[in-house]
Amino acid sequence: MSATAGSVFDSCSFTHQFKLNFEETKNADIGKHVSSGDISAGGHLWRILCYPRIVLEKYNGEYSYLGVFLSLESETKYAKAIFEAFVMDGNGVPSSSRKHSLLESTDGSDVSFVVDGEEFPAHRAVLAARSPVFKAQLLGSMAEAKMSSISLQDIAPATLKAMLRFIYTDDLPIDEDGDEELPTEAFQDLLAAADRFALDRLKLICAKKLWDDVSTDTVGATLACAETYSCRELKMKCLDFFADEKNFKEAVLTDGFVQLVQTFPAILAELRVKVVGS
Repeated sequence: MSATAGSVFDSCSFTHQFKLNFEETKNADIGKHVSSGDISAGGHLWRILCYPRIVLEKYNGEYSYLGVFLSLESETKYAKAIFEAFVMDGNGVPSSSRKHSLLESTDGSDVSFVVDGEEFPAHRAVLAARSPVFKAQLLGSMAEAKMSSISLQDIAPATLKAMLRFIYTDDLPIDEDGDEELPTEAFQDLLAAADRFALDRLKLICAKKLWDDVSTDTVGATLACAETYSCRELKMKCLDFFADEKNFKEAVLTDGFVQLVQTFPAILAELRVKVVGS
């Protein structure tokens, strides 16, 4: 959104997620709108007005559609806005095909990420609505807000692809049989990405997946991951797993355990308390 005042030009960008209850609005009176609260941006107050049912008469019948408008509430003559609206859930109920279409299409994309030479188109408003980190980067005062192409470091293309899929669809990649496509090891990388971009729900999903697949071969690496990214519940479960004498004797012989104690030597004291106290 941009705003002007006399000879001074100020601009800002913002996103606002406006949620509607589908059941309450699907039978709304024609022409009746639902309003958001006041939104402060660019030194002005705004509101989003949503008309769940607008009817147009055409030569071959009536057409009903949903309308979304930006309303300036402040009393000023000097304000100009560029407004883009994204309907996150199709007709009011989640539509998997529409979400996937938005993810896979370049139509309307206004930013792209480049990882190891591979390009991933995306939509700033969608990313900003799901991640406060993306919101700050893409719609705030950071340099990325003015960049159409952004190179990302320390993330693999497959990890970014899976993360974007989750952002757009709230799902993880699945194969033809409906099973999760990602190997267990990939969830460590995806958890790291979720932590980096403050995707809390994805982080919890990854932590649960790592715990569900824990074994004496993987518990060392899983505990290291939990310690690195502050997953307290996952960490405590791993420590409890070590408390079993049989598990402990097998796990300490793995490379994952060796790397764990090299990276986090203080973890030995916590393990000792668990093992001795069990």
